[in-house]
Amino acid sequence: MSDSSLIIALSKGRILKETLPMLANAGIELLEDPDTSRKLIFDTSDPQVKLVIIRATDVPTYVEHGAADLGVAGKDVLMEHGCENLYEPLDLKIANCKLMTAAAVTAPASNSAGRSRVRVATKFVNIAKRWYASQGIQAEVIKLYGSMELAPLVGLADEIVDVVDTGNTLRANGLEPRELICHISSRLVVNKASMKLKHQKIRSLIDKLSQAV
Repeated sequence: MSDSSLIIALSKGRILKETLPMLANAGIELLEDPDTSRKLIFDTSDPQVKLVIIRATDVPTYVEHGAADLGVAGKDVLMEHGCENLYEPLDLKIANCKLMTAAAVTAPASNSAGRSRVRVATKFVNIAKRWYASQGIQAEVIKLYGSMELAPLVGLADEIVDVVDTGNTLRANGLEPRELICHISSRLVVNKASMKLKHQKIRSLIDKLSQAV
């Protein structure tokens, strides 16, 4: 691809579904359906733009190391990854949810008297460690990749840290959301070198996406 070309990293699921209409407003549309294709790199209606579809947690890594010029990732993923080496020029205000602590309805609060240490299960290990430390709570953080709600039910953890949308899954498993860590939405991130080398094209895309927002 030429120096003026762009690679945009997206992840399947809600972010992809909600980002594609915004890209379409910027004149970038996929030429085939990613749900039925086995491809990972997709051509678009703009011959200078390709989309790569990867795991959500890998988007910041691809952009940071220049394998993609831009990407769209949830703020939760960016906070966990650490985004000091990325530009984050735009909140797309899509895929909105909350990052929260949760526990069994009958469980005591994590900062209750007599509780010296809390076991926390989450895939957001770095965020959890920082948040509990900021609250003055000693936390043993256990990394899990899925089914967080199970951890308190079987005694693996006292609490979990997870993304909460409606809270229905928590309630269905006898849990309740507790403390709000932060509000989450999807952000556009840009590789720092790409921003310098392809400034005009990236700036134009950012402007068009901001209008769509």
